[in-house]
Amino acid sequence: MPTYDEQLFLACIQNNPINQQILQLAPQLEVSDWWLTAGALFQTVWNVLDGRDPQAGIRDYDLFYFDNDTSYEAEDAVILRAKELFNDIDAEVEVRNEARVHLWYEQHFGVSAAPFTSTTDAIDHFAIKTCCFAVTSDKDGNLTTYAPYGYEDLFTRKIIPNPVLATREVYEAKTARWLTEWPSLSIEPWPTNGTP
Repeated sequence: MPTYDEQLFLACIQNNPINQQILQLAPQLEVSDWWLTAGALFQTVWNVLDGRDPQAGIRDYDLFYFDNDTSYEAEDAVILRAKELFNDIDAEVEVRNEARVHLWYEQHFGVSAAPFTSTTDAIDHFAIKTCCFAVTSDKDGNLTTYAPYGYEDLFTRKIIPNPVLATREVYEAKTARWLTEWPSLSIEPWPTNGTP
């Protein structure tokens, strides 16, 4: 039985019609361990709490999956299928195989990453604990949530760093942008001993 917080979370994220469409269509991709995650969810919740358009300020919608075939070609084939599947959605849906992240992470962010073991393992490594949320659905439309740090900080708009992989610079760049979009947020500083 879902908790009250989980029910509230699901009600908020389903206020965004883009999330509803992605969750309805994504099972047709037939990829393993897929989750809708990141800003699609927590930013929708902030918008609902602030009485804004649920889609306001959301740059893209991240759909992560996990496939042991880490070739560029295999991921690209899924991205092309997703582009066709989500063609009628008026938003950018970014599809990524989390089994490949360690191959490009250091070049992109300046620190090396160990291979993730699952999509939820990747989500556990987000730069901000308050962002570690994901939702998946089955072909019958049943939703499953992933919230390793719970919902309290999300609903109180408290941003908590997660210094397990990302750098302070990544954290501060993200939170600076978010404050311009969601000024009701409370940002906890990056810990001084928070080197990954």
